[in-house]
Amino acid sequence: METNTSSPSRPRLWLFTLIVFMSSGCIMILELVAGRIIAPSVGVSLYTWTSVIGVILAGISLGNYLGGRLADRWASPRLLGLMFVLAGLTSLGVLAIDQMNLMERVEWPIVLEILALIAVLFFVPCTILGTISPIVVKLAMHDLARAGRTVGQIYAFGSVGSIVGTFLTGFWLIAEFGTYAIVWGVAVVLFFLGLLFLLGRRWWATTLVMLAVAGGSVWAFRQGWIEGPCMHETNYFCIKVKEEEKDGEIVRTLILDRLVHSYTSLNDPTKLVYGYEKIYAELTAYQAERRARAQGVQEHHTQEQSALLHASVPLRTLFIGGGGYTFPKYMEILYPGSTLDVIEIDPMVTWVAYAYLGLSKDTRVASYNEDARMFLKREPTQRYDLIMGDAFNDFSVPYHLTTQGFNERVHAWLEPDGLYMVNIIDGAYGHFLRAYVHTLRQTFAHVYVAPTNSKWREASRNTIVIVGTDTPLDMDALAEDSLWRRYLLAAEEVDALLVEAEPAILTDRHAPVEQMLAPVFLGKGAE
Repeated sequence: METNTSSPSRPRLWLFTLIVFMSSGCIMILELVAGRIIAPSVGVSLYTWTSVIGVILAGISLGNYLGGRLADRWASPRLLGLMFVLAGLTSLGVLAIDQMNLMERVEWPIVLEILALIAVLFFVPCTILGTISPIVVKLAMHDLARAGRTVGQIYAFGSVGSIVGTFLTGFWLIAEFGTYAIVWGVAVVLFFLGLLFLLGRRWWATTLVMLAVAGGSVWAFRQGWIEGPCMHETNYFCIKVKEEEKDGEIVRTLILDRLVHSYTSLNDPTKLVYGYEKIYAELTAYQAERRARAQGVQEHHTQEQSALLHASVPLRTLFIGGGGYTFPKYMEILYPGSTLDVIEIDPMVTWVAYAYLGLSKDTRVASYNEDARMFLKREPTQRYDLIMGDAFNDFSVPYHLTTQGFNERVHAWLEPDGLYMVNIIDGAYGHFLRAYVHTLRQTFAHVYVAPTNSKWREASRNTIVIVGTDTPLDMDALAEDSLWRRYLLAAEEVDALLVEAEPAILTDRHAPVEQMLAPVFLGKGAE
């Protein structure tokens, strides 16, 4: 009896496992795409991915519950087809809603913005997709004696579909097609599956509808609906370049996800806009002057002549984070002959710097498109006079570049009197700042802190320049009206900051950077 009932059910069981394989793959594709779609609005952080995973799982859970109840009452191929069609339509709704730029109309705490945006975009389609598995199980169940095998096979293939969807999206789809095209493709696949179940053997009707969908897709592509908001979309960033006016001049702005990363003047590569860049420039001049003195260069009669001579001293410089290549281009002009090496993890960012931001094809700037930790992990091939960090922002901090282990690798590549300059972002509470400074002190004999805002303890978000070195800075060699000396915290102020709360040492096994930056995410200033 068991043999007779199992034989005809096998092809149907494999059909149902294929259905769950595809629906589960679509869910994981949407989950990975969710993080990229919301990045231009709310950035990418641990909070972002926590919210994405939580909302998606909540949708799947509710869908499983509702799907079970629907299956018990109305399980049929038509119900399955209806769910697929609804999932396809709501997936298209993701694109329509995202283009409304809802987050530009509200001013909520960032964590609430992240949760709300993800829920509005993805909760409904994932809930509908969550109903598929229970309905499939109900339709596939013909023999209670084989119930365990049936359910196990269906859910196993669902897991395999999730794995395939994850790898396919992360390693290929996003970089190749972009998020909008991927969501559109998912919607078309779901819609096609729905039609197969709703129309059954009426292949002529299915063919006509799919031709209409294909034609609509071509039309949508020509209208720009599938292009998305990014100029270029990679596995790392949504990249945009815009033009705006700064100090009466048109400059090009590089935006990575939601962060305005740099401003570039095509007419004047030495133009610096950000305060931290100007501090970097002052410390670069200081290091060049120190190098000139170490080489036995005598002072000229005028300060202007001396500055020109010191600028001609080549400096070996490493940049952690390329972005718009603003400071490498600045040094290429003012410090000819210098070694200018840039570690930029995203090759497309480097390409954009060449294509749109004035980086010359015959530049002396050398780019290494890899993770900075992996680059510095090697044994040093040379020692740098300056290492400049520009890879942190308030919504995306690569924690593995904040740890004591990373600082020790930086130290290994520095000259004994070299400077490690980093700009970080923190708020009035200074939790991350406190931990970062305390960690840097474990590696460098002298650590200096200079917020670029004199009222930084009152603001919810500040850019802070931190310098680590084994050789103390000669403050008299820096002009009294320099930004560095104006904003530099006295040693007593830094010590007082560190004793406000017990500072943590950031290690490769414990670096809760996002939690330390929670007040910045929440927009909290000093109480």
